[in-house]
Amino acid sequence: MLPFYSLLPEELEAWLKGRGEASFRAGQIMNWVYQQRVVDWGAMTNLPASLRSALAEWATLAPLSEVSREESGDGETMKFLFALPDGKRVESVLIMSPDRRTVCVSSQVGCPARCAFCASGKKGLIRNLSAGEIVAQIFHIDHFLRQGEERVSHLVFMGMGEPLENFDAVLRSIQILNHPDLFNFSQRRITLSTVGVIPGIDRLTASNLKVNLALSLHAPSQALRQKLIPYAKKYPLKELLEAVDRYQLRAGRDVTYEYTLMAGINDAKEHADELAILLLRRQATVNIIPYNPVPGLRLKRPSGEAIEAFRAVLTRHGIVNTCRYTKGVDIAAACGQLALREEGSLPMAS
Repeated sequence: MLPFYSLLPEELEAWLKGRGEASFRAGQIMNWVYQQRVVDWGAMTNLPASLRSALAEWATLAPLSEVSREESGDGETMKFLFALPDGKRVESVLIMSPDRRTVCVSSQVGCPARCAFCASGKKGLIRNLSAGEIVAQIFHIDHFLRQGEERVSHLVFMGMGEPLENFDAVLRSIQILNHPDLFNFSQRRITLSTVGVIPGIDRLTASNLKVNLALSLHAPSQALRQKLIPYAKKYPLKELLEAVDRYQLRAGRDVTYEYTLMAGINDAKEHADELAILLLRRQATVNIIPYNPVPGLRLKRPSGEAIEAFRAVLTRHGIVNTCRYTKGVDIAAACGQLALREEGSLPMAS
């Protein structure tokens, strides 16, 4: 059955027209769903019963269902596990800070990138999510927040999957989220993170989107990057950075370079010097992410002193940098930790 959240208003209007319904019904339906957050066709009382029945046969308002919800000890992070109609499962994370309610959304079940430090790709790609399944994650969490008179304020495509390997569905989901009659979500509050898929970045550049772009860099050289990120063998660093530059020039957005620090791997001062030289003439921010341990992987988090020493080198070179405050580690919701644990692919942390 068609996920209703995959539809743009003009597509709903076309379906209604084909049934001989009045065009104003589209506005009524969209109001019920996106403004009043109704998830039951039968509750749309200003629609004829025959139309409600037809809608129920045509499209679903439940393309996923919540299986479980875990809250971190500090109450600042919630991880949602959703079941999809085919039995597959996907995770989303709600991150709460004083001025933001950010949803970290997934675009695939599993991930094809298989980065050495990330749990999501341990089984590789299982399947792409549809636009409706992507939007439904945000809808569900926003519905949860509205019970406390709050709403989602920011979105990051940093959950399971490589968004640019599911480009069409991700593009449509952003169009739906950005549409003034639907979520009316500003593109300035949407960040798309990629491990570095050059054709996808070029397609993004050719689109009319102006979302924020984050590149999962994680190494200052092609040689080291290839050891951490298998995709780097396909997409050389020099060509990748040129693609990112093209997007930045067209969209007018600063680019964030994500850099996961791993003890003894990429956290030396020499690595920081290389990284600074690589980004010296680029309008960029480096987001330092101290490695979040994943059960079954032997990688380690650097010491606080090593993290500060790395940042000091970047600062000395004039490179703007931040250090991401780690949230949700105790519920395996931090960066790189999302995995299909309930399907047995990742053991519980001890």
